Amino acid sequence: MPLNVYAVATPFVLVLIALEVAFCLKRKNGYYEFQDSVASLGTAIINQCVNVAVALVWYPVLGWLASHGLFRVEANLWTGLALFLGVDFLFYWFHRFGHRTNVGWAAHMPHHSTEELNYAVALRASVTQRFFSFFFYWPLALVGFPAEWVIAMVAFHLVLQLLPHTRVVPKLPAFIEAWLNTPSHHRVHHARNERYLDKNYGGFLILWDKLFGSFEPETEACRYGVTSPPNTWDPTFINFQVWREVVKDALDAPRWFDKLRVWFMPTGWRPEGVPARKKGTWRTADGREVKFQSTPLPGSKPYLVAQVLLAFPVMLLVTHTKTPLSGWQQVALSLLLWAAATAWSALLESKRWAASLEVGRLLGTIALITALGVGGVIPAWWAVGLNGLLGGSLGWVLMLRRPSEAPSAEAAG
Repeated sequence: MPLNVYAVATPFVLVLIALEVAFCLKRKNGYYEFQDSVASLGTAIINQCVNVAVALVWYPVLGWLASHGLFRVEANLWTGLALFLGVDFLFYWFHRFGHRTNVGWAAHMPHHSTEELNYAVALRASVTQRFFSFFFYWPLALVGFPAEWVIAMVAFHLVLQLLPHTRVVPKLPAFIEAWLNTPSHHRVHHARNERYLDKNYGGFLILWDKLFGSFEPETEACRYGVTSPPNTWDPTFINFQVWREVVKDALDAPRWFDKLRVWFMPTGWRPEGVPARKKGTWRTADGREVKFQSTPLPGSKPYLVAQVLLAFPVMLLVTHTKTPLSGWQQVALSLLLWAAATAWSALLESKRWAASLEVGRLLGTIALITALGVGGVIPAWWAVGLNGLLGGSLGWVLMLRRPSEAPSAEAAG
C-alpha cells in the first residue's frame, strides 16, 4: 500500500490550524466560529477514515493500469514534477466537474457547506468525493506512473491545498497572483456572491482557470457558503443532502431518459414534469447575510474541544499506514468516529438524543479499545490510558443538560 500522506501530514496541519486560531483570537477578527469549526473537524475525521477504504479500492485498479501502461516511468525529479503537474491539471477538470454537474456537486458540496473560510474549513471534505476523483486520475497510471505514486501525489496535492484556505493572508504580489492559486483566488472560489459562483477551480496553479475561462479576481468582499445552505451541523445530512435531492429527482422524473441524464446534467437542472424544489436562502429580504447558528447544550463547549482533540489520535490509529488494526477493526473504529461527529453536531444543536448517542458511542469505543488492549493489538498501557480519558468523558457528558430554547438562525452582517 502507498504511504498515507494524510496521516503523516496530520500533526503539521493541526499545528497550522492552532497557529491560525491563535492569530485570529489575538486579532479578534471573528474568522473562526466555534460551532462551524467543530463541525468541520468532525467531518474531517470521518473523511480521513473513508480515505483509507478509497485507497484500498483504487490501489489494485491503478496498479493493473500501470502494469499495462504505455511507459515504465523511472523515479527522478523530472518525472516527479511531471506527475505533480498531471495531477494538478486533472484536478482542475475534476473540480470543474464537481461544480458543473449534479453528480459532481453531490460529491463536492459538503466542502462548500461551511459559511466560514479558514484552515479548519479546508479539512471539511466530502466522504464521497475522493472515490470519484480517481475516475479522473486513472490516465496517469495508464501512462506508466506506479499506483502508489499516483495515490501519494494526489494526497500531497490535496494537503498543499490547505494553504489557500485562509482569510488572514492578503493579496500577494502580482507576479505570484498571476500563476499560483493564492488565498485571494481561493476566497473567490468559496464565495457565494453572484459574480464569484463557479470560478477559480485550480488546485496549485491558477493558470488552468485563465486558460479555460473560469478565472475571476477578488474585487469585492466574499460571502462564504452555498446558495442553499443545509442549516445543520450534522455530517451525515451535509454529506448526503444533494445526493438525496438528485435521487429524488431521478425517481420522480416521468421519462426514463431523464432518470439517467439528471446525474450528468448541469448543476440544478431539473427533469421535465418534476416540480421545483424549495430552496433555502442565505439572505434576508433586505439583502443581509444570514449564517446558521444554534444553541449548544450548556457546558458542552469545553467538552467538545476535549473530544475533538481526543479523536485525532484515535483517527490516526485507523488511518496510519502501519496501523496494527485489522480491516474489521478499522471499520468498527471508523463507525464509532462517525457516531462521535454526529453526536457532537447534536450537542451543538441541543438535540434531545444528543447525550444518549454520545454515551452510546463512548461505551462502544471503550469496549473496542479494551478488546484491542486485551488482544495485544495495541499496548495495554495505551488502552488503559485512552479508556481512562473516555471514562472521564462519559462522566462529563452525563452532567450536560438540555436548555429550554431551540436552535435558531441568527442574522450576521
